[in-house]
Amino acid sequence: MIGVFDSGVGGLTVVKEIFKQLPQHQIIYFGDTARLPYGTKGADFVQKYSIKITDWLLKKGAKIIVIACNTSSAWASDLLKKQFPNTPIFEMITPAVEDINNNHKFKRIGLIGTPGTIKSNAYQKRILADNPSLKLYTQACPLFVPMVEMGFTKGKVTEEIVKEYLKKIKSNKAESLILACTHYPLLENTIKKVMGKKVEVINPAKILAKEIKIFLKSNPKIEKQIKKGNGHQFFFSDEPYNFQKISHLCFSKKIAPKIIDPFVG
Repeated sequence: MIGVFDSGVGGLTVVKEIFKQLPQHQIIYFGDTARLPYGTKGADFVQKYSIKITDWLLKKGAKIIVIACNTSSAWASDLLKKQFPNTPIFEMITPAVEDINNNHKFKRIGLIGTPGTIKSNAYQKRILADNPSLKLYTQACPLFVPMVEMGFTKGKVTEEIVKEYLKKIKSNKAESLILACTHYPLLENTIKKVMGKKVEVINPAKILAKEIKIFLKSNPKIEKQIKKGNGHQFFFSDEPYNFQKISHLCFSKKIAPKIIDPFVG
């Protein structure tokens, strides 16, 4: 199976893109809703539970790990790769940065994410390392994750909050906007409406899913170890609020979540 984890339901947007690229491969997903959100937690906390979840997913049969959380990608990906050296581990940041640096000629880029992701400077350092003259405008959007988790993905109130967070980036005339949180694609229509048609919105999940497909094609021994079929499993450490509405937005069908917190006690 392909093991995917996030702090909540946002990682389902990554699963959605993996399904598009690898429709026959089984997914095992863990959303740590009991400790949501990771974006406002410290690095030590995020690293601790990223290790615990990765270990749990591997014991459940995952053959590769996808960190479907930008905060965990920023704070814990290097640590996980050291802790689990024999396991292919994918994170959100590297594919997006490489795509931006190699395939785009933007001069003014907006970047939105959780406070943890923005504070880590993970995107900023790597984008500017290759493009030091590029103008990068960042904004932490701490309300976006709870909004999505509660199902507020559109409507007047949602639009006003999105406008407030994006006004600095918009006023600086950004040409593109990176959604540096896996929850944010569920707000994409509202974000596009606020930013306008001329701004390209970049969803790193799409880039990551393509990278996973390329990797498995180049590593047939690992690819053969991943179970095929529809036996996908979705685990959460606490009852995910509004899950059926959000899962339907991602997959256009209902999914039966399994509630288990293996890290208590």
